[in-house]
Amino acid sequence: MSATSSEEIKDSSLEKNQENNELVDSDKPFEASAEVLGEEELNIPEEVPTADDPTSRAPKRDFNSAGFTIDEFASLLSKYDYNFKPGDIVNGTVFALEQKGAMIDIGAKTAAFMPLQEVSINRVEGLSDVLQPSEIREFFIMSEENEDGQLSLSIRRIEYQRAWERVRQLQKEDATIYSEVFATNRGGALVRVEGLRGFIPGSHISTRKAKEELVADFLPLKFLEVDEERNRLVLSHRRALVERKMNRLEVGEVVIGTVRGIKPYGAFIDIGGVSGLLHISEISHEHIETPHSVLNVNDQMKVMIIDLDAERGRISLSTKALEPEPGDMLTDPQKVFDKAEEMAARYKQMLLEQAEEGEGEEESNSAVLTDS
Repeated sequence: MSATSSEEIKDSSLEKNQENNELVDSDKPFEASAEVLGEEELNIPEEVPTADDPTSRAPKRDFNSAGFTIDEFASLLSKYDYNFKPGDIVNGTVFALEQKGAMIDIGAKTAAFMPLQEVSINRVEGLSDVLQPSEIREFFIMSEENEDGQLSLSIRRIEYQRAWERVRQLQKEDATIYSEVFATNRGGALVRVEGLRGFIPGSHISTRKAKEELVADFLPLKFLEVDEERNRLVLSHRRALVERKMNRLEVGEVVIGTVRGIKPYGAFIDIGGVSGLLHISEISHEHIETPHSVLNVNDQMKVMIIDLDAERGRISLSTKALEPEPGDMLTDPQKVFDKAEEMAARYKQMLLEQAEEGEGEEESNSAVLTDS
C-alpha cells in the first residue's frame, strides 16, 4: 500500500471522529442521531403502551388445563395447615412404634407423639395390638406444642367420645345389651360397655349365684343411668330379666313362685328367675301386721300378676285378688291356691268390663262434644 493511500485513509477516519464528537456535543443528541441513523433503523412502534396498560401484562393462566383444578390445589394446600389446636381431630400416618408411644406424621413441622396409655380405651399389651407402621387413621390433639414444637395425640379420647355417643343411643332405644362381668365389689359387679366401665348395683343383680361367681359371666343388661359429665354408667340385670319375662307374662295371669325374701312392706317372690313384689296390702283383704305372720322363706305359692312395669323393671303380685272370701289367706291358704285360676278368670273378666265401660264413656263424651 502507498503512503499516499495510508494518509488518505487516516484523514478520512479523523474527519468521521470529528463529526461524531460534534453530534455528542449537540443540544439535541436524539434528533441528530435520528438524522444520522435514520428513522427506519430505530424500529420504534407508532403506539407505545403505557406502563400500567393491562395489555402489557403477562397473560392469565388457565388452571383448568394445568392438570388439576383450583379446588384440588386448595385441598392440597389444606393438608399442610399448621394451625393445629387442642381438641381437633386430624388424620395422621404412623411411622414409628417406640416403647413408650408412637410417632405420628400429621403434616406438622415436627412429628407428633402419642403416649402408650392413649392408644385405646381398652387395655392393650402393646402398641402393635392397635397400630401398624404406615397405617393412616384419625387422632385427637390433646395439647399445644411443647418447647420442641411437638404435639401430643390420642386415640383413646376419640374412642371415649364415640363410646358415650353409642351408649346414649342404646339407652334412647331402651336396648338390652350383653356384657361380661370382669370384677365384683361390695356394692355390685363391674362390666364394660363399648369400652366404658359400667356398674351393676347388687340390688339389680338377679341370680342365685354368689356375687363372686359372676366373674366371666355374660349378663343381659338394661341401662339405669348414663351420665357422661359425672362419668357414671349404671346398669340393671334385673330389669333385663324382667323385660324378657314380661314378654311372656300378662296382667291377670296366675303363676307359681317361691318366697325368696320377706320385708316389713311385703315379700319378694321368685317367678321363673325374676323377682316380683307381693306387697303387704295385696296379701289379703284382712289387715295384716307383718308378712311374717302369713309367709315363710322358701314357701311355694300361687300368685296373680296385677301390674307389669317394664320401665322400672317391676312385677307386682297379689294373693288378695285370689281369695274366694276375704281373709282366706289367713285362715285357709290352700283353698286360695286351689281356686286361684277360677278367681283369676273372674279378675280378668272384671278388667275387661272396666275397659269396655271406659271406652263407652269416652265415646259418650266425644258425642256430647260433637253435638255442642
